[in-house]
Amino acid sequence: MASNFKINRRRKDGRLYLRLSGDFDGASALELVRALEHNSSNAEKIYIDTCGLSSVQDFGQDVFIKHCAISQIVSRNLVFCGAYCEQITPKGAFSLFNNRKVMHRTLN
Repeated sequence: MASNFKINRRRKDGRLYLRLSGDFDGASALELVRALEHNSSNAEKIYIDTCGLSSVQDFGQDVFIKHCAISQIVSRNLVFCGAYCEQITPKGAFSLFNNRKVMHRTLN
């Protein structure tokens, strides 16, 4: 995992907010997958904020998208936002891009 990668978690009104910071590599992607698996069971919506990321490595993107598909944690209750949301939003999830909610159908 990138030594500077962190996930800040916060719950409010049935929602889970995950703010990512640092560099997003393969190990960071796995940490995010684990965080989603362990924290998403009783959350109505999960917001993943990518504003704090410094970079997203291609391998990190691939690992995250592949593991989301395998573990079936992606559903309509995931919403990605921030500067890197377009790079890591898996198929079937939503991203907030230019203040518009967009469903991703074509990402791997």
